[in-house]
Amino acid sequence: MHDLHTDLRLAVIEVASMREHAPDYDEFVAQLIGRTVSEAENAGWQVSRHAAADLGAEALLEVTDKADAIVILGGEDIHPRHYGEEVGYPGEGVHYDDADLAQIAVARRAAERATPLLGICRGHQVINVALGGTLIPDLGDESGHRNIDVPIEDVLTPHEIQLERSSTLALRLGGAAVTVQSAHHQAVGRLGEGLIAVGWSHDGHVEAIEHEVLPITGVQFHPEAPSSPAGQLAGLLEGLAREAERAQLLAA
Repeated sequence: MHDLHTDLRLAVIEVASMREHAPDYDEFVAQLIGRTVSEAENAGWQVSRHAAADLGAEALLEVTDKADAIVILGGEDIHPRHYGEEVGYPGEGVHYDDADLAQIAVARRAAERATPLLGICRGHQVINVALGGTLIPDLGDESGHRNIDVPIEDVLTPHEIQLERSSTLALRLGGAAVTVQSAHHQAVGRLGEGLIAVGWSHDGHVEAIEHEVLPITGVQFHPEAPSSPAGQLAGLLEGLAREAERAQLLAA
């Protein structure tokens, strides 16, 4: 593991602190977020955790202003108006308007400042939408990207993705063929400005993105899930640390 400087500050951003309408889902998401926070702290980060829907855009920008790196985690669908689509698509659930606006604002500021940013699942989609890209609203129940009609703790499904061999992600995750855990019914459509696809699923949908020049990465899968292969989350956090340290050196 990379020897982190203990002054590196990581902001971990979730959608909402509580979902009273969906307690099982809320507990499931909390487990994934908790694992992200714990692994980051164990690696030496100073971690702060923020709920975008609770804070709104202005407050979230303020509390993450000094972060050396940012992780935007999974959660509900982004409202389709943010990428030019209509409501009423299959599988549509609750939308958190304040969280959408706040996370998009943070992602755009990260791009403006070249702040290292990692997006996971919804966070991956937030990055694409924030930079002007679109989403495929629904992949269909037979897509193989999640288990359906099962308890929430069984929704993740393992599958293999192919990474661009020359990508930073392939280096961080140990190769071009990677087994991942995912649970999603949407996918990146048109890529946002400056983003390139570097990972694809069995059906050709985009599973990972990187920015051409900025330290911005998105993955559609869940490296923070307990069932994910060992080392995936650690590899991504280590990559953020290297990018944050590089940014500190350039600013010195």
